[in-house]
Amino acid sequence: MRLGICLAIFAAVMSPGGYARADDSPPPAPGGTGIQTAATNLTLNESLTAQEDPYSSGPPSPAPQWGDQHLNNGGAHFSLDFAYANRYVYRGVDHDIVASHGNSLNLLFDGRLEFDLGRYPHPFVELFTNIYDADPLSRFQEIRPIAGADWNLRPFDLELEHVSYIYPEREEFNLPEVDTKITFDDSLLFNTEKPIFSPYVLGAYVYQKNQGWYVETGLKHDFAFQDIGLVISPQVDVGWISGLIQQFVILNPLHNTGWQHVEVGVTVSYSLNVLLNLSRKFGEFDVKGYGYYDDRLSSNITATNAVWGGMGLGFKY
Repeated sequence: MRLGICLAIFAAVMSPGGYARADDSPPPAPGGTGIQTAATNLTLNESLTAQEDPYSSGPPSPAPQWGDQHLNNGGAHFSLDFAYANRYVYRGVDHDIVASHGNSLNLLFDGRLEFDLGRYPHPFVELFTNIYDADPLSRFQEIRPIAGADWNLRPFDLELEHVSYIYPEREEFNLPEVDTKITFDDSLLFNTEKPIFSPYVLGAYVYQKNQGWYVETGLKHDFAFQDIGLVISPQVDVGWISGLIQQFVILNPLHNTGWQHVEVGVTVSYSLNVLLNLSRKFGEFDVKGYGYYDDRLSSNITATNAVWGGMGLGFKY
């Protein structure tokens, strides 16, 4: 009798219409079957797995566009620029005037390594050199090692440098200087995403032998066309000296004070990353063109009236 009652209860529990189910799930919807519901659940699980598992065979995510790829986000940044120019003009003075056997192009080389320390000043080292075959004394006209630090104190960017000038075969001109450059981020003034004119003031003091000041102020704006990787940067600057004996590859022996030169120019930069569809994580490569006009402002101060420019390559990482 007891065995019969137990068998009856077991049969009621296990039957499809019983009051309890092993998976405690609701009965199939009208018009469906348990097999169809299980198949639907399996499809959903496979879809979720394909989204969560990066090694699944699901559809790949779209590749990021060039503008979304990031450059080096590490603690050290390196840049390298070199160009061929029809002449080399520095602070209003044309270095090609020493040529004695025709003329030649100038190879301009500039490399910089900077360390990103976050909110603290960013130390950097830089090296510039000018190679000029037509120079009668030395093909390496100028070697300029620089050490300094850049500190972004928005809206001001402060740059401090110690600059050494090395003129092979003209060692009497090798005098160092200390520079201070302050750039104003005028995007706060104009309520724009990027600076408009980026006005700056540079003060350079020669502290050995021929003590004196060189002061320069200028403006620059970048017209960026991100879709095609083109940046056009017009600029203008004006120089003033105070009690300074100018010496580059030539010497002006007078302690002069006054306005020295004005320079207007434009730099055009085109991204090879866009042209070659190359990811910026490998670095940023550019073709650059330069064009400048320098005008002498005083007859008693060394400067040059010159139109000059050239083309080259740039790399940043």
